[in-house]
Amino acid sequence: MSSKIRIKDIAEMAGVSVGTVDRVLHNRPNISKFAREKVEKVLESINYQPNMYASALAYNKSYTFYLVVPQHESEAYWEEIEEGALKAAEVRRDFYVNVEIIYYDRFNSETFVKQVNHCLELNPDGVIVVPSQLDVTRTFTDKLHERNIPFVMLDSYMPDLQPLSFYGQDSLASGYFAAKMLMMIANNEKEILIVKQTKDGKVVSKQQENREMGFKTYMNDHFPHIKITDVNLPLETGKHRYADILEEFFTQNPQVHHCITFNSKAHIVGNFLLQTNRRNVQIMGYDMVGKNAECLKQGSISFLIAQHAYMQGYACVDTLFQAIVLKKKVSPINYMPIELLTKENVEFYRRTQL
Repeated sequence: MSSKIRIKDIAEMAGVSVGTVDRVLHNRPNISKFAREKVEKVLESINYQPNMYASALAYNKSYTFYLVVPQHESEAYWEEIEEGALKAAEVRRDFYVNVEIIYYDRFNSETFVKQVNHCLELNPDGVIVVPSQLDVTRTFTDKLHERNIPFVMLDSYMPDLQPLSFYGQDSLASGYFAAKMLMMIANNEKEILIVKQTKDGKVVSKQQENREMGFKTYMNDHFPHIKITDVNLPLETGKHRYADILEEFFTQNPQVHHCITFNSKAHIVGNFLLQTNRRNVQIMGYDMVGKNAECLKQGSISFLIAQHAYMQGYACVDTLFQAIVLKKKVSPINYMPIELLTKENVEFYRRTQL
């Protein structure tokens, strides 16, 4: 019934003017409590459901959402995030939704501060942010709250910052799952290697920290006798030094046959293993980017854990659209699937599937 009823009909049923009904429907001021209650009573009795899409189109307003992500190379996890976000904007082009991308250096918090301040100067309608360190991210999100600008958090979840929504994997569960899968083929080993890309001796992603924590929790619970060794690939040394670092480790530790990394750079080790013809060593990693997929097919990567980066980028923009343009409630926590890829099923992975 409510889909066929007109504002004029509601006004007649409530005994008020058409203008009064319009103000109630759009939550506008200058209406008495008595008149509002009369209209709301009618709306409830007919189970009125507004056509939010039509209302949004009629409003004829444009919206610009800013995606704040780390600088990256091509064929990276972040590139797929961007593709998904831009696709969502394309799908909503009738509503004049636009997505702009702002980059920062993930290994330099000063660039994050500079870029998010620039974002604020641009007066965004909504923001999608991949967080930096908690303190500098909080400064930014506090300002977004002050200005009533909704924001979605991507990749690393920081609930204290009270985002509108979050998209990403449950990092602890993901790390726990990774260990369980790895030990299906490495249960007779005495030592497992963790390979990290670091800045000043630390990984800069909270997500990677949580994955490692989940991994070590499983290992401590089920394989406490297996030694876990770390090898750092420092950004300060430059990538040209990585092969030397890996060569030194594997030459001195021929007993190590399985390793893992918690970022999307498993191909760094995978390519090294192929180039040095180490066919008895494999690495497990994250994200179905092209370079990782090639190593997986050639056997230097044992497993990849995919997390649908394209879907995440799309969903973040669509969530802002639903909340800001259509005024709908959105889900606050959205964990991505934890999917295991091998050389046998990688060709069937649908990267742009929604």
